[in-house]
Amino acid sequence: MHKKKFIKDNKEYRKVYREGISLANRYAVLYACKNTLTTKRFGFSVSKRIGKAVVRNKIKRRLKEVCRIHGDWFADGYDYIIIARRGIDELSFNSVKNNLEDLAYRINKKIIRENRL
Repeated sequence: MHKKKFIKDNKEYRKVYREGISLANRYAVLYACKNTLTTKRFGFSVSKRIGKAVVRNKIKRRLKEVCRIHGDWFADGYDYIIIARRGIDELSFNSVKNNLEDLAYRINKKIIRENRL
């Protein structure tokens, strides 16, 4: 995944948290916010409560890989932040993929619903 597709700045994270919409399931929270670009960007957050650095980095690698392979699940022109919750470290890659697929599907429905209003 190209570096331009990542949210790096704290100010951008705060904007997504403040202005964006969110959905959650047992293992992750997904925030989405309209951006001024034509591409989608991703940010990842894994708390220290989940585990040590090796575990947190493994989770981030898995989340990035799911977003790289299945980027078509997410709409262009939006910033997405994925926050991992406790228990995600015990899931297999396919389970992580299925959880993110569910969140992406639900947030896209919510985005479409809000754009109609």
